[in-house]
Amino acid sequence: MSKNPPKPASKAPSKLAPKTASKSASKAKPLAVVSGVAVAAVLLGVVSYTATRPASPGAAGSGSVAEVSADPSAGVYAELEAYARRDAADKLALGRADAPVVLIEYADFKCGYCGKFARDTEPVLVKKYVDSGVLRIEWRNFPIFGEESEAVARASWAAGQQGRFWEFHKAAYAEGAKEEGFGKDRLAALAKEAGVPDAARFAKDSEGAPARAAVSADQEQGYSLGATSTPSFLINGRPIAGAQPLETFTETIEAAAKAAKAKPSKPSEPLKASLPAGAGEKPGAGQ
Repeated sequence: MSKNPPKPASKAPSKLAPKTASKSASKAKPLAVVSGVAVAAVLLGVVSYTATRPASPGAAGSGSVAEVSADPSAGVYAELEAYARRDAADKLALGRADAPVVLIEYADFKCGYCGKFARDTEPVLVKKYVDSGVLRIEWRNFPIFGEESEAVARASWAAGQQGRFWEFHKAAYAEGAKEEGFGKDRLAALAKEAGVPDAARFAKDSEGAPARAAVSADQEQGYSLGATSTPSFLINGRPIAGAQPLETFTETIEAAAKAAKAKPSKPSEPLKASLPAGAGEKPGAGQ
């Protein structure tokens, strides 16, 4: 985990207005509102963040629990729910494509809080919800910590092409793994640990145009949604910021499952929404 705990944002994320990308993320597009309804989007960002932030700085992963409304439709936005791919051929997804709940995770392998979620929370969610057919987890590579982040993101995609993404994910998020770095030799070692059968193909795929395009598409999707830190999540259209306590995820998943069972009604016109900022790691934070 990073030595410097993340701090909850004090304002709505960047006011959701385009801004110049930092030098460390010069390849990323500026954050922008998907539509021109800036006022509505800012309001949505504030509401989403307030509903999911930790109780105090550094509370991510602690005993504090972000409030989840008893109303399963509260804080859920149809536009965000539509980002679930539900592609049965997606090699970076886990669980049934027709599961009633989809958790989308935007994460970086160099992010300490992403690792904490992967080690402490995700296995519980898999056992309780994925294995029972309630939940599907869809991974989005969201490298924000520079060249090594992008390299390990491409490597994870390459491992996925040989059916070993989740094994690579486990190895890369093992305790102390990020401290060893993600240089070329280290990535090859992680692939071997993950059981990737064809090392030569893995090396070629990791540097190929398809891997770069896939990672870039995930990254741009995250930025377009307003994600500025990792991990960031969408659970059936409800934003969650940071490695929140297990209870936040279980309550949100169960609320989403309840809503999915309800008879669908005609949705109102969705607001153009953004993921909340803060409650996670940002470029330069404890790296």
